Amino acid sequence: MRVDRFALDGRVALITGASSGLGAAFARTLARQGARVALVARRRDRIDALATELREAGLTAFSCAMDVTDAASIDSGMSAIDAEFGAVDILVNNAGIAATKPFLEIEASGWDAIIATNLTGLMRVGQATARRMVAHGSGGTIVNIASILGIRPASQLAPYAAAKAGVISLTQTMALELARHAIRVNALAPGYIATELNRDFLGSEAGQVLARRVPMRRFGTVEDLDGALLLLVSDAGRFMTGVTLPVDGGHLLSFL
Repeated sequence: MRVDRFALDGRVALITGASSGLGAAFARTLARQGARVALVARRRDRIDALATELREAGLTAFSCAMDVTDAASIDSGMSAIDAEFGAVDILVNNAGIAATKPFLEIEASGWDAIIATNLTGLMRVGQATARRMVAHGSGGTIVNIASILGIRPASQLAPYAAAKAGVISLTQTMALELARHAIRVNALAPGYIATELNRDFLGSEAGQVLARRVPMRRFGTVEDLDGALLLLVSDAGRFMTGVTLPVDGGHLLSFL
């Protein structure tokens, strides 16, 4: 009998920032692979609509509000997930924001907002989930969503790039400390992926100039991330931890 090591049947997957873009796409992918998905974000109407969409397709989904910059909101959300599904087996730590501004014009408030969401919030949700995994005793897997800009930053994105570089470093430390508890921690580093949030820019003249720097001569689609995501969260990647996996059409090579 052929064994599908990518199967996620019965596992509980928590996806932060699931209201749109990559988070919503990740939720659909994991649910279709058999996971029971817990969708969290600040925009309750969006995650409720996605949960309804998944349930109507015969999949299992639950939604609750969570602000990753608010410790009380994280605790409340985790408790709600515990009550609905029980222990989380998979965390996709995806919540994030971005803003474009030259370094000399960055204000402290703008810097703080991005670091609070993209790095500190990721740490808080990762810690809360890992503590529960340890208490439950069955291990689990955490995928932190980084970016190629955490490896090779771009201009006018200093706080975003700094946060994503921090995510990569944090992923390695988490992996090192949590391996003894059978918890794997890896990072997924997408290149430029077309979503509802950036389609206008990617379709512009400036976006097309950027596309020509990608060796594959195109931007990615959300489906291009499916294979890497499923590798990291499933038994197919069971001996992988502390890895940062770029999925960028070779974009990092253009900087060599």
